[in-house]
Amino acid sequence: MKGIVNYMRDFVLATDSSCDLPQELVEKFELTVVPLTVTIDGKTYTNYLDGREIGFKEFYDCSRAKADIKTSCPSLDAFHKAFEEVLESGRDILYIGFSSALSATTQNARLTADELGEKYPDAKIIVVDSLAASMGQGLLIKYVFDEKQKGKSIEEVAQYAEDTKLHICHWFTVQDLMHLKRGGRISATTAIAGTALNVKPVMHTDDEGRLINVGKARGRKASLDALMEHMRQTATDPKEQTIYISHGDCEDEVKEFAKRIKKEIGFKEVVINYVGPVIGGHTGPGVVALFFYGTQR
Repeated sequence: MKGIVNYMRDFVLATDSSCDLPQELVEKFELTVVPLTVTIDGKTYTNYLDGREIGFKEFYDCSRAKADIKTSCPSLDAFHKAFEEVLESGRDILYIGFSSALSATTQNARLTADELGEKYPDAKIIVVDSLAASMGQGLLIKYVFDEKQKGKSIEEVAQYAEDTKLHICHWFTVQDLMHLKRGGRISATTAIAGTALNVKPVMHTDDEGRLINVGKARGRKASLDALMEHMRQTATDPKEQTIYISHGDCEDEVKEFAKRIKKEIGFKEVVINYVGPVIGGHTGPGVVALFFYGTQR
């Protein structure tokens, strides 16, 4: 008697546009990306990662001009359309979503997965809350993609994502405290006093996926030094890592920052891209964020 063939359905990696990945990596990872939206002075734009509706420089120019900026998570309809297109092709979905502590995006993905699960009972839709933001979410996707390429099942890759996500370290600083004040992250008194003293916050994303202020530095260089020091303390074998750096329209400065990290700590590869409108609307121009794999967040 012939043996039974164990058929494993193909699956697609899905995410949302808060991952801030460059378009070329979206294509390399073969991602289905559900976009968030940004509203600037009453006009709403879809936050595509290739910037087709609003370019990154254009967005930060609006931010510098103190435009009224609001962001919105993808609707249930947006998730339904994106997910059903994949399911109709006969493939399953592993969705890596924006931190649930910062957005309802992942909740909407779960609601959609539950609904479509009834319509497509043979399909699998697994939702992973990355507890990450910006290119931290993107870096987790990079590691998950690498596992998928090894031929593992959707369940194995999903478990890998769960086991790995709290090792994706996020460290960042901002240039203008007033943007954090407008987003409710710090008080007006703290913002005014900090601006007068040239104090820059040192922040990270904690194990619950929240943006947390963990320190402060006097001046820009000191704040970037602090990011490097956290990497030095917790990065796992940095010379063999790909690190991600995102920025709020300060690319030349970030390229110099990457050179410093390469010289003082080392890394295998660096990917640099903009902080998109979703996070950038709250952090403002000049934000610099460093992402890497570490022993702990």
